[in-house]
Amino acid sequence: PGVMVRVPFGKGNRLITGYVIGTGNQPKLDAGRIKEIEGIVPGKVQAVGRMIELAAWMKNYYGSTMNQALKTVIPVKEKVRHQERKQVVLTVMPENAKEQAASFRRKHALARARLMEALAQRPVIALEEAKNELNVSTQSIRALEELGLVRIQSENIYRNPVANAEAGVQRLSLNRQQRENVDAFCADYDAGLHRIYLLHGITGSGKTLCYMEMIEHVVSRGRQAILLIPEIALTFQTVKRFYMRFGGKVSILHSRLSKGERYDQFMRAMNGEISIMIGPRSALFTPFPDIGLIVIDEEHEAAYKSEQSPKYHARETACHIAGQSGASVVLGSATPSMEAYFRALRGEYVLMELEHRAKECELPKVYTADMRQELKQGNRSMFSMQLQQMIADRLERQEQTMLFLNKRGYAGFISCRSCGHVMRCPHCDLSLTAHSNGRLMCHYCGYEQPQVSACPSCGSKYISGFRAGTQQVEALLHKMYPSARVLRMDMDTTGGKEGHEKILSAFADHRADILVGTQMIVKGHDFPAVTLVGVLAADMSLYSSDYQASERTFQLLVQAAGRAGRGSRQGEVVIQTYTPDSYSIRAAVSQDYKQFYREEIAFREAMGYPPVRSMLKISLSSENEEQLENGCALLKAQNKGQNQEQTECIGPVPDSVYKRNDYYNQTMYVKAPETEPLIAYKDRVEEYVRDNPAFRQITVQYDII
Repeated sequence: PGVMVRVPFGKGNRLITGYVIGTGNQPKLDAGRIKEIEGIVPGKVQAVGRMIELAAWMKNYYGSTMNQALKTVIPVKEKVRHQERKQVVLTVMPENAKEQAASFRRKHALARARLMEALAQRPVIALEEAKNELNVSTQSIRALEELGLVRIQSENIYRNPVANAEAGVQRLSLNRQQRENVDAFCADYDAGLHRIYLLHGITGSGKTLCYMEMIEHVVSRGRQAILLIPEIALTFQTVKRFYMRFGGKVSILHSRLSKGERYDQFMRAMNGEISIMIGPRSALFTPFPDIGLIVIDEEHEAAYKSEQSPKYHARETACHIAGQSGASVVLGSATPSMEAYFRALRGEYVLMELEHRAKECELPKVYTADMRQELKQGNRSMFSMQLQQMIADRLERQEQTMLFLNKRGYAGFISCRSCGHVMRCPHCDLSLTAHSNGRLMCHYCGYEQPQVSACPSCGSKYISGFRAGTQQVEALLHKMYPSARVLRMDMDTTGGKEGHEKILSAFADHRADILVGTQMIVKGHDFPAVTLVGVLAADMSLYSSDYQASERTFQLLVQAAGRAGRGSRQGEVVIQTYTPDSYSIRAAVSQDYKQFYREEIAFREAMGYPPVRSMLKISLSSENEEQLENGCALLKAQNKGQNQEQTECIGPVPDSVYKRNDYYNQTMYVKAPETEPLIAYKDRVEEYVRDNPAFRQITVQYDII
């Protein structure tokens, strides 16, 4: 099981590849219909049995093909040739080597003499050193080999992407709250209680130090640990801290490693040569022999949800892997996802809390800049007057500033810059999205209305979408503060293998005064010299056409604010908004998660959104618009025949981007009190779609939310 094979497929016996997922002695169909396997595909990594079980679970739970699931759980598909290190090894006693060296000198064979003299001192020398530093030719080495004086020895060496990190055993002492949480985890672990923990700690409270202590406890018991981080951008600082604590036991897996580096980390993990793997979502599938702990840092991040089939979530998948392996799971965040906190309050997870910053430094002071008032006072700049003054002050004091442009979900929502009114769906309480045909549409239920030219609330003509990018912010900074050293961090500037690391290193070394960026700059970084954070356009994510908009806005704002004042000086934060009275913005200003949770869960209960109810998203796409409309109509009709007691169906409705890469896209949602009825519903739809010729040119994907 797990081997990739080539098999003849269909009437024409076209050769395709597949995975062996099981073997047996008794065929389940007529033996005459069984074809011979053509052969094993050479150079492919074998899927281990545990990975096959995991793929089968993902296929069933998330809705995908077995092949898609297997490709997901095997992060390294191909074998890559090992790098080799060749050495010259002395095969006689050192005294004999000295005698041979003297003999060679008498015969004027000086290269051989030099090598034998060196080997008499050091019986193993790298082949490259012998050639380059001792100036001995390959021919001379072969001659000594034929005389039986030396032999050439080859050994495989692993490419190590963290080889340049500074190793050591760095220990920091825990404060009282950290120690209580770590001790509780260790006591459970040693008692054989492998639970799921939610570590809710404010920004700067030392969650990473708790992870280190928990990981050390598990590794000391001979087991392995995986630490997931949401962004490649976070790898640089995280790996540095872990390598200083654990040295060579640590490695990383992420998409920017070379094929050889990825393959070698995969093999090091399988062979038990490392104990801790750090990386984004795909590192979850590290083939450790005995996983004891999975830590998911910043567990609320959307990056833990796969956008490709199977659309798995790292949180649920980690919990399943832990259940199969007898491992513990620790979820950590300053702003936990609604799902995780909801489950913790219900007792499904163990709730741990860190309520104070680790270094006893204060949380930053947070100010709200009402951009409606700025407009009335004639300020049409991207920066409020308060933020402009604060940036100038930081430049004078030689302290650093981070400016975060909240770009998530900016496409198409319509708001008034005079009064802050947002065009919303009357049925779903989600923002309407502007389409190029001049209509405003709800992408949840399909409601639509004409575009507006004046605000229906105050009559202002300043009602439109928001358009601004990091490049415009950077250009404006250069214009307003010519002497400031500005770094920009976004998708354009972080290309290449070490794009993130170069920018973050430069900022950490104070080679820049201001760092401008999108979400990637506000997640988990620790820069002690940053005393000011400016959030530009806080409303951008607040009004995306998504029921999670308020949650994501609150999380982003708190995470952004948490970057300020992590050193000895207290930080300050300016949040620029057109809707300062929104409960998510008010809660972010006071950095009060529990206040936000109470208001948001009431909204979710009223509307029947997750985590109060479970939801299945079914996405349909086709190059043929007519066939897509026909397929949607069939699916809608088929829904009416389903058992409606436990499930509620909405849609199908056009996607926010209806036509993408020549494919038309529609979506439908199904709600139920629990996940199980949705999986049963998905299975019925899968069977219906598979057996219906009308869906042959329609791609159907499933997403358990």
